[in-house]
Amino acid sequence: MSSLPSSVDVAIIGAGAAGLGAVHALQGSGLSVIVLEARNRLGGRAWTVQASPEVIFDVGCGWLHSADRNSFVPIAKRLNFALNTDLPPWRDRAFGEVFPERERDEFAHEIDAFYDRVSEAAEAGEDAPAERYLEPGNRWNPMINAVSTYVNGCELDRVSILDMDAYEDTYFNWRARAGYGALIAAYGASCPVVLNCNVSLVDHSGRRIRIETSSGTLTADKVIVTVPTNLIANEAIRFSPPLPAKVDAAAGLPLGFDEKVVLALEDAEAFPKEGNLRGATMRTAMGTYHIRPFGQPCIDGFFGGTFARELEDAGEGAFAAQSIDEIADYLGSDIRRKLKPLAESRWGHDPFARGAYSHALPGHAGDRAVLAAPVDGRLFFAGEATSPNFFTTAHGARDSGERAAKEVLAALLRP
Repeated sequence: MSSLPSSVDVAIIGAGAAGLGAVHALQGSGLSVIVLEARNRLGGRAWTVQASPEVIFDVGCGWLHSADRNSFVPIAKRLNFALNTDLPPWRDRAFGEVFPERERDEFAHEIDAFYDRVSEAAEAGEDAPAERYLEPGNRWNPMINAVSTYVNGCELDRVSILDMDAYEDTYFNWRARAGYGALIAAYGASCPVVLNCNVSLVDHSGRRIRIETSSGTLTADKVIVTVPTNLIANEAIRFSPPLPAKVDAAAGLPLGFDEKVVLALEDAEAFPKEGNLRGATMRTAMGTYHIRPFGQPCIDGFFGGTFARELEDAGEGAFAAQSIDEIADYLGSDIRRKLKPLAESRWGHDPFARGAYSHALPGHAGDRAVLAAPVDGRLFFAGEATSPNFFTTAHGARDSGERAAKEVLAALLRP
């Protein structure tokens, strides 16, 4: 890792996928570049840990979504990261009888019809909360809302239909066997990064931009800001002069709540690899479970929206306790003795994330373009929230960093 310079041509704030995409795109430009990262590691909301000697766990993003168009796929191949291209266990690979096939088919039909109604309404061009397109009285509405909490990090009343419709999903979802977080960290390993360097102020009032950090002050000609929207909206990083349009746009694109837990599974061989466990609960407050990912002796749990926030606020271990209770409800109380908490995420309480990934509030789909727009040819913005079609994803973030870097180079060519 690097030490803090006093002056650079380009400073990049944040060493997540967006910041790393930007620095890679500036390599060979002849410009001096530094990445300023508040954490003690690379990757941002991508983070792989060894949860136990037998279990690798992606605390953050784990799926290479739209893998046939995902820019991390060729990077993984170049870095010799093995990719698993099996179908994800989300829809058809149910375990046990807690969600019978007939009901799964009925739910799939109803959620597809809901998405069709949203898409049709979005084509008219007028924004609205997605909740409006739930069929009144439909028994599956609470579970359709639960899926929104996994996908958007929030319930449907807080989701813009225009934003939902803009998202591009090619339905190819792959995984890196060693972890997505590990892949992104390896991608950034050769980059000039200063760790434990928390930026508090970007002063663009003078000829050069002055950046105040926890490690000291430096100046730069150009700055690329890649931090999560909640940090901009809450002014954890301040701009002088202020940038109210950026703060407002970030507030219109808040990070939702999505959290994960991994439980060790004793006698794992008795359970199928890559199974999905989800009950027909008719609740929005519910977890979904991935049994033996990669054949590992564990179960991953996933929670979203208000329920995830409540569990996180309840303190350390609440996700594991809820998971064990819910799995025991599905599979019988004997399984309790076979489950042991290993690790969990807490992105909502993470001071450098304050949530999982962005969604546009109703009426705010246009805020992604507002947040992405450069300021005075000197300040540039990237991150998953600025991606027009691949927001919420690591590759959307990486591609946005590359876009911002190209904007920097274009600005330098102007007379």
